[in-house]
Amino acid sequence: MSEHLDKIREAIVGGLHNEIEELVSSAVDAAIAPQQIVNEAMIPGMDVVGQKFSTNEIFVPEMLVAAVTMNKGLDLLKPLLQKAGSVSKGTIVMCTVKGDLHDIGKNLVIMMLEGAGFEVIDMGVDMNVETLIAKVKEIKPDILGLSALLTTTLPEMAKVLESLEANGIRNQVKVMIGGAPVDDAYSEKIGADAYGGDAAEAVQIARELITG
Repeated sequence: MSEHLDKIREAIVGGLHNEIEELVSSAVDAAIAPQQIVNEAMIPGMDVVGQKFSTNEIFVPEMLVAAVTMNKGLDLLKPLLQKAGSVSKGTIVMCTVKGDLHDIGKNLVIMMLEGAGFEVIDMGVDMNVETLIAKVKEIKPDILGLSALLTTTLPEMAKVLESLEANGIRNQVKVMIGGAPVDDAYSEKIGADAYGGDAAEAVQIARELITG
């Protein structure tokens, strides 16, 4: 059993996206529970990737390949996890704010979060406040993640926080923000709960926001 899990973990760390599906299928055929594959191989693998990124051992391209590898394996497991009634680590709604069409960073964060066991609802880019608030009311996520790459769209993040307050649901969801022009000072200024500097940090922050 451990050999199967070790190979999956190593494939994710190494970004072996051409091999991951066969490795995951072999583990399933060996009667290893899908949740165990996620918890003991995929999540630890992505944790190693995040650690390597944080210490500059790898960079965005390598982390992206690792995330793609993990997602290919996860796609095979999702139907089995749903059938088994798998419990996610938490629900997160993610989007790029209105006026901003950049999604590479957001998509990488989403892949890392899914690899860490979270359920992520991707609202896409150029997301208007009204639609976003309606989705938060409907889904009742644990975390709302806002991304921006353009300095000119930063005020949209503030508008989302203001709208959450106006709708009386600000205390029902944690808000995490990120993107090139964002920092801790801006996060504090608009009243967000946290700022994630990169995809690996976003995973750690999400864990802390939900458990803390």
